[in-house]
Amino acid sequence: MTNRRIAAALISAVGLLSVAACSGGTSADGTGNTSASTAVLTVASSASVTTWDPVASFSTEAMYMGNLYEPLLWKNPAGSDEDYTPALATAWTTSDDGLTWTFDIREGVTFHTGEALDAAAVQQSLEAAKERGGASFIWAPVETIEATSDTEVVMELSYAAPVDLIVSSTYGAWIVAPSALDAAAKDEKYFESGIDAGTGPYALESYTAGEKVVLKKYDDYWNAEEAATYETVDVAITSDAVTAQQMLTAGEVKYSTQIPLENIESFDGNPDYDVNVSKSPFNFVALFNTTRPPLDDPAVRRALSYAVPYDEIIEVGAQGYGTQSFGPVPDGIFPFDADVSQYTQDLDRARELLADAGHADGFDLTLTFASENAAEKRFVPLIKDAFAQVGVDVEVKAQLFNQQWEDAKAEPTKAQDIFVLYYWPTYSDAGSDNLWSLFHSSDAPFFNLSYWENEKYDALVDEAGTYTATDRDRAQSMYSEAMEMLYDEAPGVFLYDAQAVQVVPAGLEVPTANENYPFTAFFAGFEPA
Repeated sequence: MTNRRIAAALISAVGLLSVAACSGGTSADGTGNTSASTAVLTVASSASVTTWDPVASFSTEAMYMGNLYEPLLWKNPAGSDEDYTPALATAWTTSDDGLTWTFDIREGVTFHTGEALDAAAVQQSLEAAKERGGASFIWAPVETIEATSDTEVVMELSYAAPVDLIVSSTYGAWIVAPSALDAAAKDEKYFESGIDAGTGPYALESYTAGEKVVLKKYDDYWNAEEAATYETVDVAITSDAVTAQQMLTAGEVKYSTQIPLENIESFDGNPDYDVNVSKSPFNFVALFNTTRPPLDDPAVRRALSYAVPYDEIIEVGAQGYGTQSFGPVPDGIFPFDADVSQYTQDLDRARELLADAGHADGFDLTLTFASENAAEKRFVPLIKDAFAQVGVDVEVKAQLFNQQWEDAKAEPTKAQDIFVLYYWPTYSDAGSDNLWSLFHSSDAPFFNLSYWENEKYDALVDEAGTYTATDRDRAQSMYSEAMEMLYDEAPGVFLYDAQAVQVVPAGLEVPTANENYPFTAFFAGFEPA
């Protein structure tokens, strides 16, 4: 888990909520027909590549990976008629006890290397993900993976777990050609020159580090209905969002995956663009250091929770593109529950609780946030100002996230009082991730930077996880009870769930943004209107 969360945290520090990447281009004659002018989709994106190895991948190259590789299942957005869309598995079943999962593997699929997909290739890929993947921790419950025939894979678990969610993750479940896995086992740098070995609708044509990624349509793609419209996708890696916006408005690119949130309003109402807003898995939380006074007192933490200006934080930090959180589980991701209690700003109530707790004269606190995160930079002063109104003086420290994280891990009793964190689950189970990672007790807490310990909470979360695969309603009920405990004990302030925003040039068809794959631009779905 450590390697996973360090990587995720470094992404989160620079993680301005990117514009969801789904779009296409228009033909020269305006008819919408694919022509020479639409053969190439030009894109500006901030997504750099830390590795082309699909097993080791755990960073922003996820934008491209979902075009080159496929999992066994795709997780559909919240509210869809079906929870999953079959990908390289056509059907799947689980035993009543949730310990055995069987997947039927799709026939007639070829890798970009020319090899045929079969169950043995799936077994080899998932074993590699379990052994050395960037997100290998998600495979912890799986004891064995066996190709029982050319078209069947059976997984045996040590405890019941939602394998359907695991095999559909945005990290850690790609199916890779056997020859490439063999080569990578001999040479860990095998993929780094720009090699791909997937089954997806695009293949990697070329790569210039830090500058350009070029994808080419894979003509033998198995799914004719979902085959790519554009022959080529030419991505300019552009780290600055303002520059990317200028490239879009100047016509240098047909699409940009990043527009500064503060500039979205300039596109809203412009007939040349559509602005689409949807759910994302990202949320912001401010974690209280519960190891020392006065924040070791739940009454004080409740008081400060009442002092937070939630609506203003969303308006300023998210530029209006967010919703107040119901605990640490983002809307659209299991086990979200809109009936979980929320705090609202009530300064009089905050002062009353502080006085009752013996702090009528206030006290001093330190707050740290990631200086790279523009949203945090915008909303943290609002917290400082609101707390000052109830007599609490906050010293704000902006730090590079890796330094903020290192300081918080060093010695809890000497660490910050409030840690502002931008977070998201690795796969679509925020019970086993957010609720566990952020608040479960352990001898060496990883992202539990409130350092909060509660045996009843731990037991609820642990037991709920055992029912996710076999009785999801029961798991939901237990997770909801755990989230009510977080409201009551207030080890953190749950600020807002960030929304995904798409700025789409008019006349383009775009696929619905999917909160389960927030970093991936599914270019095969881009087409002229």
